Amino acid sequence: MINACRDFLDVAESHSRRWQKALHYEREQRHHLEETIEQLAKQHNSLERAWRENPTSYTGETSLPFDENEEAEFFDAMEDAPSFITVTTTGNIQHKGSSYVKYVYFFCYLKDTSGTNQMQLRRTRRNRIPDKPNYSLNLWSIMKNCIGKDLSKIPMPVNFNEPLSMLQRLTEDLEYSELLDRAARCDSSLEQMCLVAAFSVSSYSTTVHRTAKPFNPLLGETYELDRREEYGYRSISEQVSHHPPAAAHHVVSERGWTLWQYITIDSKFRGKYISVVPLGNIHLQFHSSGNHYVWSKVTSTVHNIIVGKLWIDQSGEIDIMNTTTKDTCRLKFSPYSYFSREVPRKVTGVVEDGEGTAHYILSGTWDDKMESAKIVESSRGCGGSEGKQKTVYQTLQPKLLWKKYPLPDNAENMHYFSALALTLNEPEDGVAPTDSRLRPDQRLMEAGLWDEANIEKQRLEDHQRMERKRREAQANQALEEEVESYQPVWFEMRTDENTGEAMCMYRGGYWEAKERQDWSHCPEIF
Repeated sequence: MINACRDFLDVAESHSRRWQKALHYEREQRHHLEETIEQLAKQHNSLERAWRENPTSYTGETSLPFDENEEAEFFDAMEDAPSFITVTTTGNIQHKGSSYVKYVYFFCYLKDTSGTNQMQLRRTRRNRIPDKPNYSLNLWSIMKNCIGKDLSKIPMPVNFNEPLSMLQRLTEDLEYSELLDRAARCDSSLEQMCLVAAFSVSSYSTTVHRTAKPFNPLLGETYELDRREEYGYRSISEQVSHHPPAAAHHVVSERGWTLWQYITIDSKFRGKYISVVPLGNIHLQFHSSGNHYVWSKVTSTVHNIIVGKLWIDQSGEIDIMNTTTKDTCRLKFSPYSYFSREVPRKVTGVVEDGEGTAHYILSGTWDDKMESAKIVESSRGCGGSEGKQKTVYQTLQPKLLWKKYPLPDNAENMHYFSALALTLNEPEDGVAPTDSRLRPDQRLMEAGLWDEANIEKQRLEDHQRMERKRREAQANQALEEEVESYQPVWFEMRTDENTGEAMCMYRGGYWEAKERQDWSHCPEIF
């Protein structure tokens, strides 16, 4: 026992020294971080002082040369590469008599004709919205008479909505557009497929806490998002049909890709849960290689409608096809099961070439990250169900393809919106009069005025019903077979050249109309 106690004492002293060393390291890191924060706070004060002295130099027409501020330190950036500096502290930390808060600056380093680097201040986007009011409402009292019905035809108060439209939710798929930027630079179509697959999964990452329903867009409603300055793309979408609800979406990136989709939503209330099935395909084409990818979305299910906490799950399979090279990827979204030992929200997949040979294994979860592992050897194993043999893949160490961004501070009180979602309904000048940002009931709901929003929502829906009846009467008078003769403004039905699929595709003209501020073709919907 004495020997055992002596051994224990030696081990304890060894661990004590190790913890002391770790503590000393953490103290040094903290001291270094405090110095960095102080340095950046000084830079902020210097920039603010310089702006007060000469505010016109930050308007974008002229820019502030580096040598106009001797106290600030700037770091070299790659030519034409955008850069940003973020200084974040929580609370008010007192250090050496200074008070620190959160500052966010965006800088764009450019080269003018003389070849000298200059700095321009870029617009900052909002990072919060008003907190969600604490209204209580019994969902079952509204839904009990709607079992088996199409949710798009059920009048719902805004209490069950989030202050974004379905068009904005569609645009939110672009949150991880840098995955497509990386894919556009790939020489290997198989590596490119891995990144496209990760992008298709990333669009579900923000839904894990988002059980509220987006606003159904009005017929003719549009939504634009111009982020060329920050991310190189601009996006336009339009609600092209109301029953069934269908939206068309078109995105062009200056970084080498174009994405378009035509999605119809089929949603049903099944008693204990709501299922949302997006019908239609997403198309993606890379400019340099011409590689054209096609895939669809999985089923989203909202559980515990009657009792308990609402939660959402994604289940089904996504088949991604490169129609140019015939490479494929099948992603399986495993449904959640209380009795399963699998990781919740698990996603797995295999990337195969046109000959059916597997090259990469994909794994991860749709709410966190995706990884790829290159296959070096495959063999037939045993133990499969129904006497079938399982294929065993030997792979290299997995590499991270995508990782979810952390949610903003206070997200739980802001509908669990991501950083991008917080900016989607931010007012913009010069948008079309049909833009979702101008929808009054949605704007009132975001401001926390839910009673007023419900009144406005009822008015808009009544107006839309009257317009539909007017079109039906005109169609009957003209003896037309089609009841709904509405024609979209910015999209038209065409046949996709690669797949032969009939879909609503961008006809062009929106951005030119915006430049001229000519919205004469837009219907009056609000």
